[in-house]
Amino acid sequence: MARRHRRGRPVHGILLLDKPNGGSSNHALQRAKRLFGASKAGHTGSLDPLATGMLPICFGEATKLSAFLLDADKGYETTLKLGVTTNSADSDGEVLETRQVPEDLTAERFAQVCERFVGDLMQVPPMVSAIKIDGQRLYKLAREGKEVERPPRPVTIFSLEVLSFSGDSARLSVRCSKGTYIRSLVTDIGEALGCGAHVTALRRTFVCPFEQYPMVSIETLEQMAADVDMSEPTQQRDGAQPASVKDGDSIQPDSGSSSSAAQPDSCASWPALDALLLPLDAGLHHLRAVRLDEAGEHAFAHGQTTACVQLSKAADQSEKLSRVYDGNSRLLGLGDLLEEGTVSPCRVLQWA
Repeated sequence: MARRHRRGRPVHGILLLDKPNGGSSNHALQRAKRLFGASKAGHTGSLDPLATGMLPICFGEATKLSAFLLDADKGYETTLKLGVTTNSADSDGEVLETRQVPEDLTAERFAQVCERFVGDLMQVPPMVSAIKIDGQRLYKLAREGKEVERPPRPVTIFSLEVLSFSGDSARLSVRCSKGTYIRSLVTDIGEALGCGAHVTALRRTFVCPFEQYPMVSIETLEQMAADVDMSEPTQQRDGAQPASVKDGDSIQPDSGSSSSAAQPDSCASWPALDALLLPLDAGLHHLRAVRLDEAGEHAFAHGQTTACVQLSKAADQSEKLSRVYDGNSRLLGLGDLLEEGTVSPCRVLQWA
């Protein structure tokens, strides 16, 4: 069977998208992908429809490196409602129970209870999470009205700060390890208080190592595309009318879509949008960097172990995974440092 031609253009890099409230992470991904006219894209770490905030999107060859960004620590701000529990542990779910909030609950006591959850914890994932139990996604079972036993998993809460408290609601700032569910944390805090609780708002403020980088919203991307489209005609092909990328209308939909709209050769807004992308190695600077000569580049590209001509020092000497570059500082991929001066390919990038 002939290989299906991938639509879109080969754009490579990382976009720190500020996901809007409502809609899935995949929906936000597809909107960004259409605006960039990208042939390939993926996100690292889903956010619930209720949640907003940092959603790293990897375009092109960056998708090969996305798995190495999933282990990062994350930051959140969340607002919780005391005295009410729901079947999803957030305000999108159905109310299960209403209980009296302790009349003597003060901001000081609430903060003291929250302090108990700082450190290493065993956390039970919520039924609406995306993890699999016996090969089935929990959220799919939840939609069928089923509830199964979920083994607790180790997580770490590095810090938990009470930003505000008003009797039956509070706002928290949390820094935590990968795999932490803020809904489960809020549920556990509510149970520790004896009244229950659920999440009413959730925002991911950062994903390490992008803590100091700004996010960009879908609205900003669409406005940039619209502004450029109105001020500069797009290159036409076969006498077609100038294309507009506002709302993604002119971008070829993903493979499998029933639409037959043509992918434009170029779009005036793409250079401005591409300038927002971080380089592929932006989240990998904790890894040792190695460089190859021309012969080594060829060997690495063909999956062969090769000698390095230059090695940087590593913060963690036990870490064998390394960033591999050519003589012009272009990232070739990731490799395992087997012996001093020898690297074996782990992820090889294809620069067309």
